[in-house]
Amino acid sequence: MAIIIKTDAEIALMREAGRITATVLEILTSSVKPGMRTDELDIIAEKEPKRFGAIPSFKGYRGYPASLCVSVNEEIVHGIPDKRILLEGDIVSIDYGVIYKGFQGDAARTVAVGKVSAQSRKLMEVTEGALKAGIIKAYKGNRLGDVSAAIEEYAESRGYTVVREYTGHGIGRNMHEDPQIPNTTKSLLGMMRGTGPVLKKGMTLAIEPMVNIGGWETKVDSNGWTVRTRDGSLSAHFEDTIAITDGEPEVLTSV
Repeated sequence: MAIIIKTDAEIALMREAGRITATVLEILTSSVKPGMRTDELDIIAEKEPKRFGAIPSFKGYRGYPASLCVSVNEEIVHGIPDKRILLEGDIVSIDYGVIYKGFQGDAARTVAVGKVSAQSRKLMEVTEGALKAGIIKAYKGNRLGDVSAAIEEYAESRGYTVVREYTGHGIGRNMHEDPQIPNTTKSLLGMMRGTGPVLKKGMTLAIEPMVNIGGWETKVDSNGWTVRTRDGSLSAHFEDTIAITDGEPEVLTSV
């Protein structure tokens, strides 16, 4: 595992990439409304970062065809924007990243389309809380398994399941760098509390819990990208890019 430690100058560039990511993501989430096509969000995602001297990072990455991922209801991640119309009561996860001067930002939010059920609202709140619980444990000297265990415990103690097959990741000049960051101790990586790489100042990580109302199992659509819950239950996704510091972890994907 080759974990890249960033210099202060590199983190400064990642801070700007993160700020741009968060700014555009805020525009995207505030644009969501009933009757909107998901590909209308992709148009915004393609255009907006250019105002800041950045470009979307997803388009063309490993052949992905769009500038962001839009996953609706039981879709977990990697939903491809298309002519699908968002309906009142849907929840939609928007995953987005940019490249600025060679460095990447990556973040995701799940938002309501109009008025949603109490069940959907609670799922979103718990998933965002799980992200925050993981970030709180991302201190220098802790181990990566401490982050995984915190996410898992927060979600499962509230009656939800955590997706096992998909993880967070290191990030920097490349969207995906070492280490992988499981959101659960039950993943194939088997990273328990107190195990895994030691967190060091200069590590930059994208932490991204995916939480389901039903089972944790997933399936991939025939398009080869869209991942959804196997049992058709609702899923939510929150993500931030952070930097490990001498003190509290710094959230880079903030406005």
